[in-house]
Amino acid sequence: MLGFRSLVREALVEDIGQGDITTNATVPPNVRCKARLYAKQGGVLSGITVFRAVFEDLDADISDWYSLEDGTQFTVGQDIALFSGITRAILAGERVALNFVQRLSGVATFTAAFVAEVADLGVRICDTRKTTPLMRNLEKQAVIHGGGANHRFALFDGVLIKENHITAAGGVTQAVQRALKGTHHLMKIGVEVTNLSEFDEALACGADAVLLDNMSVDEMQQAVDRTRGTKVVLEASGNVSLDRLRAIAETGVHVISIGALTHSAPAIDLSLEITNA
Repeated sequence: MLGFRSLVREALVEDIGQGDITTNATVPPNVRCKARLYAKQGGVLSGITVFRAVFEDLDADISDWYSLEDGTQFTVGQDIALFSGITRAILAGERVALNFVQRLSGVATFTAAFVAEVADLGVRICDTRKTTPLMRNLEKQAVIHGGGANHRFALFDGVLIKENHITAAGGVTQAVQRALKGTHHLMKIGVEVTNLSEFDEALACGADAVLLDNMSVDEMQQAVDRTRGTKVVLEASGNVSLDRLRAIAETGVHVISIGALTHSAPAIDLSLEITNA
């Protein structure tokens, strides 16, 4: 997995290439400035460590650092970070640093809206694997900063039998039986179903968790009723919007997974301004 330091370096190479022509032509070397990252809209912070890492990688000689912590809610006009450093490095890294923190704060802020909508119902709001390539770890951290929870990180850390697995295996029962034989006794088996017939079959063959994919609220309610008193975990998923969220949660499902938390979160509008030191 690409660590965020490596990701930062790749992003800087992409944006700066052989050098920041404008900055190098207009700003003398070793001049220092004071920098201020502030909010142009309210939100929840995520990515401040990556933001700083951009300037560290450019040898900006950061000093007098102050910042809010990830997971902090901020308002319009609020200072998010204040620091001093070498002007050339700060100007060269500005766009990359903003791209990271705006994107990740967008995920955290979007997640927080979903969490708040059902905060009184005890349901877990989860992300999915629908993340930006190579940014999964950062985006999943942003979901946590927004008050949500993480689903499995990748294909290697959990069994989830989906529609295409069922087709390839020849049915729900065959897929579950093969998964039970192909994993150790501590591994739980999750199955995605699209109707109540598949749901009943998944329960009958021993699934530990069932993902209710694009099912109606009425079907979800029936699924919840059929599993009362059992340890089966029920997860709702598929085109979950804020408008539908509460009705889904009120059925009593345990988990609601939402791909939009990472694939459709709008970036938060933040700005970086400098003054001469």
